[in-house]
Amino acid sequence: MQINENVTTNEAFKPLIVAFCCNWCSYAGADLAGTNRLNYPADVKIIRVPCSCRVNPTFILKAFQKGADGVIICGCHPGDCHYTSGNYYARRRMTLLFSMLDYLGIEKERTRVEWVSAAEGVKFADTMNSFVETITKLGRNKRLEDLRCRK
Repeated sequence: MQINENVTTNEAFKPLIVAFCCNWCSYAGADLAGTNRLNYPADVKIIRVPCSCRVNPTFILKAFQKGADGVIICGCHPGDCHYTSGNYYARRRMTLLFSMLDYLGIEKERTRVEWVSAAEGVKFADTMNSFVETITKLGRNKRLEDLRCRK
């Protein structure tokens, strides 16, 4: 007997979110949110990077290819970067990436850049909650499904 993979289940859609967080501010903000017991979905997978400028656009494309429904980049506020101007580079790079994602047909709401400092645990939790809500409304990311490796 063969099981059809296209059978829908009654389970609610839970999006997979990949969050690239800078070590100095956003990751510390996530830590503060956890310390203060602020709630945000467990489906947000945080990847710590030294600086938001270290997020290569291919990392985001790879996350979508591997099944992420949304990707968010969090860094220090402009002017407060520990590497002087790293977040300015990240902002420019992500602007170009967003236009490329638009060209590929991926909704612009699936990617986001936020500036969250180490003292903004509440902002981090609110940002993640609103982003997950947005992605949940969009549904599963089917655009790059044909590029994903399936067994």
